[in-house]
Amino acid sequence: MTFLHTEGGSVADSGHAASAADGVDGASAEGTSQTTRALLGLRELLLSGEFPPGTRMSELPLVERLGVSRTPVRLALANLQHEGLLENLEGGGYAVREFTMDEIHDSIELRGVLEGTAARFAAERGPTPDQLDRMRRLSAEMDPLVHRSDVDSFWQYVECNREFHALLLEAAASPVLERSLERIVALPFASPSAMVQGQAEIPESREILVIAQSHHRGLIDAIEGRQAARAEALAREHARVALRNLEIVLDNRDVLERIPGASLINLADRATS
Repeated sequence: MTFLHTEGGSVADSGHAASAADGVDGASAEGTSQTTRALLGLRELLLSGEFPPGTRMSELPLVERLGVSRTPVRLALANLQHEGLLENLEGGGYAVREFTMDEIHDSIELRGVLEGTAARFAAERGPTPDQLDRMRRLSAEMDPLVHRSDVDSFWQYVECNREFHALLLEAAASPVLERSLERIVALPFASPSAMVQGQAEIPESREILVIAQSHHRGLIDAIEGRQAARAEALAREHARVALRNLEIVLDNRDVLERIPGASLINLADRATS
């Protein structure tokens, strides 16, 4: 999973709304395209630090900046407020959110709860033979990658890790759980692939990949063996690895500055702790 989430369901819903708002038959594709461009473009601007926390997001400048009409911008703002990157202002409109360390910790912890539930569901309901085969293939592909230090191997691991987590959710067979997890991983630093830049550059952070990969192997064994409690505990522990990686990156500010979303973190409470 890449850090910038596409969130297909949200985009499709927004595109449908844009088409209806325009009231023009045959404009669905164009409306969806503009809404997708507005959503992805605005999310990238927020995560790159273009707008500091507290900045009021005005529609007209964003229309010009993103090169889309006003309706897609309005829908993108609403989507990003739903994701948690923006907050409602009392007088109307939106402002850029700031994230405390407690909020980030809570988001990662909640992801662990939800992924733990997904692992438990997968073990209880039983994965298909094809799902188990794909899990094993991904794990086998990741095994040598975590011991290499070159950048290409690292990014191959990131892609395999994204597929593994998606497959875990697929095996859980729960659309309700999937929708809940999508909202959590949309927040900065909460997704399984958050802090990828840090893991690529910091040796100590790279070592965490070895631990994470051992969790992957354990999850496969637990799910295959229908050991629901073990699968849930492993998935929750797997998410907590991200907390350790976050602390490592926070201690390397030169790396932190290059991580998407870093400008949205309030580090004042950490500095005084």
